[in-house]
Amino acid sequence: MFELIQLRCFVAVAEELHFGRASQRLNMTQPPLSRHIQVLERIMKVELFHRSSRSVKLTAAGMAFLPEARRVVHLADSAIATARAAAEGKQGLVSLGFTAASGYSFLPRFIANAQEAAPDVRFVLKEMVSGEQLDSLLAGRIDLGFLRPPVRHPDLQSLPVLRERFIVCSPASVPEADRPRRLADFDNLPFIMYAPDKARYFHDLLVGLFTSARAEPRHVQYLAQIHTILMLVGAGHGYALVPESSRRLHPDGVVFSEMEEAEPVVELHAAWTRDADNPALLALVPKLEALCALD
Repeated sequence: MFELIQLRCFVAVAEELHFGRASQRLNMTQPPLSRHIQVLERIMKVELFHRSSRSVKLTAAGMAFLPEARRVVHLADSAIATARAAAEGKQGLVSLGFTAASGYSFLPRFIANAQEAAPDVRFVLKEMVSGEQLDSLLAGRIDLGFLRPPVRHPDLQSLPVLRERFIVCSPASVPEADRPRRLADFDNLPFIMYAPDKARYFHDLLVGLFTSARAEPRHVQYLAQIHTILMLVGAGHGYALVPESSRRLHPDGVVFSEMEEAEPVVELHAAWTRDADNPALLALVPKLEALCALD
């Protein structure tokens, strides 16, 4: 069976119709180029070129063989390029877990930035709560997670990627003067709270904030998803506090307003395993760090 180098030599000579120019194109001397062509002809048991002291021309067999030889050389070059791109993280697959709230702002921006830098890297997105992401990272079911802290496991590495404030959500039917502006204003107001089991991060964060402000809202519902909380606010069931990126949802019947002296206490972290060996993921980490540095 012939070798790839023999096909490369044949294609070069067939396109140049000159052994000297073909050898320069392949960065080799003419004698080994001629030997490769001779060996190829012996293997195929056909003559590929009519040679004379003045010219080189393809035989009928050579003309028929040229398109197939080009195709094989192109496939080989493409396979090499694909392997190199995968090894360098320029091509591949990244399985990415994310919380629903992270999809409002940071996730679309990250993916757009990543695909601009590496358009051949494909993302498989999996929406899941933070606890499920931690389990999936450790089990190898996802490569990267956007989740709520804390990320405390020796096998995981994490990076804070977003910090944002809480904003007030009021029913549109409430006059502006009556809307809460400070944490203390929520005392005894009907409040749609985060569920302690499925949204523990937000639940514990708000419990701490209200305790510090000596406010005790009346919890009328415990829910996990921000869009569901906003739906109930719009229906007039009570007030809520949500991350400021939730403005992008534009729910009917809900008015967003700033909370006085609000600090950026809501965090989102990126996490991946310390022994991660997915080149596409490893190439994304510096881009992730650079994106966070811009915020």
